[in-house]
Amino acid sequence: MEIRIQPIDPADKQPKPADETKLIFGRVFSDHMFLMDWRAGRGWLDPRIVPYHDLQLNPAAMVLHYGQGIFEGLKAYRWHDGTIHLFRPEKNWERLNRSARRMCMPEVDPAMQFGAVENLLRIDRDWVPHSVGSSLYVRPTMIASEPHLGVRPASEYLYYMITGPVAAYYAEGFNPVRIYVSDEYVRAVRGGVGEAKTMANYASSLYAAEIAKSKGLTQVLWLDAVERRFIEEVGTMNIFFRIDDELVTPALSGSILSGVTRDSVIQLAKHWGLSLQERPIDIHEVIHAVKSGAMKEIFGTGTAAVVSPVGEISFKEESFRVQDGGVGEWSQKFYDEIVGIQYGENEDRFGWMYHVKI
Repeated sequence: MEIRIQPIDPADKQPKPADETKLIFGRVFSDHMFLMDWRAGRGWLDPRIVPYHDLQLNPAAMVLHYGQGIFEGLKAYRWHDGTIHLFRPEKNWERLNRSARRMCMPEVDPAMQFGAVENLLRIDRDWVPHSVGSSLYVRPTMIASEPHLGVRPASEYLYYMITGPVAAYYAEGFNPVRIYVSDEYVRAVRGGVGEAKTMANYASSLYAAEIAKSKGLTQVLWLDAVERRFIEEVGTMNIFFRIDDELVTPALSGSILSGVTRDSVIQLAKHWGLSLQERPIDIHEVIHAVKSGAMKEIFGTGTAAVVSPVGEISFKEESFRVQDGGVGEWSQKFYDEIVGIQYGENEDRFGWMYHVKI
């Protein structure tokens, strides 16, 4: 489908942030947005790029009552030569459609998603930051827009895409974070929607996150919902443990989000010949390894933070420092390699970067 484009009046353009290094994640948005509608029996309609504006929803829109909403997150990077690139966007399109199937929502043709993001980046290309460490965050979202009270899949949906310049996700930057292990509250259960990138998963995480914050900790390390023993995710990221010289990460079990950065770390680990296991890992195994010194490092992975080292774990009101609490060797290596690829400074041996045709 042809995308209709309505550029913003030049007089209404927003001033761009003066200092890219001081951007606060998720606070500033670009001048334009992409939208299109879905109707039962008709499919996707009216793809368009228009000035960024507030959405108008009927108070009975089903997303507001029954939570039918999904989203994705990816970044656009400006290389030194001025070209703009996306990191593995096809993985985001695939995951969005997996989430859509799980939430009984219509899928979006990957070609349409590529067309949407390319056209949006073309018109807002000046919003892509120039400094390494900063990027343009891209947030595709789908919500049930049909006005109806009654529990069933909606017959109308809105798909939209917004963008905004960002710097580091955590205030700590690449410095180690301190995390809180919740053995009372859980994020998701197998058979539920934990492996879908749906809004409900994030709402359910807020209470425990506030507990962590009240303790001066940054994120929550989630355990499985049945036995409250096995590690699942940490906050908005997947989690990795370096025990001696083996890299361990929880296997995808149906309640863990399949992260794009997680997959990238796994591919790099295999390429570098590192010993790697995807398996269940018990919180007591983790604590024992930290105490004994066998735990060399822990780090989270995700689009927003890329790699986030963990310096300390709080479990059952006791704190455990990981080694000296600093950045681990492998954490630094994975971070440097992935960020180097994203900004065109390292060889893209896996073909991960997508050149946006501006």
